[in-house]
Amino acid sequence: MADSGVVVVDKPADWTSHDVVARMRRLAGTRRVGHAGTLDPMATGVLVLGVEKGTKLLGHLTLTEKTYEATFRLGLTTNTDDAEGEPGQRRDASAVTEEEVRAATAKLTGLIQQVPPQVSAIKVDGKRAYKSAREGKEVALEPREITVSQFDVTGVRPVEDPGGAFVDVDAVVSCSSGTYIRSLARDMGQDLGVGGHLSVLRRTRVGPYEASQARTLDQLAEEYTQVPLAHAVAAGFPVRTMDEGETKRIRHGNRIGPSSLGDGPVGLFAPDGTVVALGENRPGHMKPVVVFDPA
Repeated sequence: MADSGVVVVDKPADWTSHDVVARMRRLAGTRRVGHAGTLDPMATGVLVLGVEKGTKLLGHLTLTEKTYEATFRLGLTTNTDDAEGEPGQRRDASAVTEEEVRAATAKLTGLIQQVPPQVSAIKVDGKRAYKSAREGKEVALEPREITVSQFDVTGVRPVEDPGGAFVDVDAVVSCSSGTYIRSLARDMGQDLGVGGHLSVLRRTRVGPYEASQARTLDQLAEEYTQVPLAHAVAAGFPVRTMDEGETKRIRHGNRIGPSSLGDGPVGLFAPDGTVVALGENRPGHMKPVVVFDPA
């Protein structure tokens, strides 16, 4: 059996997240591989994969904040709100100023309501929105509450193109899980009256995992390494070291006293440093929600 842990991959462009998982299954020598947070094929950067018992972490890691480096092209819409879609309306964006761009980003920062893109996987009447989009049908998608904690403009550049006069906006965005960066591009373009789409996207952070920790698939093929499960839990969650009695109860799926480290998840470790479980507070006690090392 392969060791349990987490692998931080620098996903290449034009690969789906599923493609990376399939490749990692061969490299890790196990089918028990999953990913935390899908990246679109055009996007590059941090894709966190769980191996063996590390897959049990993934549902919790997807709730963490993510950071992206993005380029928004103003002056052109697409039917997918990104560069992979069919071009739509073109408008001359050459008059858009940096001050106007920064004002538009300010409206998209903080706790906001965001309408997902038509090509999202959200179900409407039991059918994925992207499937309706492929059939040429537009569906009504309800806005969702998201948090954009950082929306820093790092560059505003005019782009002369045979297809029109565009403006490229480079930005760093930190946001809650469930945020669509392509929708930020769409909404910025709408606010500025010229339309827009996402042209470049690189994810640089997922929770505690940074791009500096990520390795390419070629590097992993030459030397396969992963973050051990105990280290991955300690990096992603507060740590509580239990005594022998608490360890035994948690390994049997039973409750222990509440944690002072917050409601959870909290990494629960045995006295010898073995990671046993993730726990969450309930009224008056802590309950295991994932057990890695059962009795």
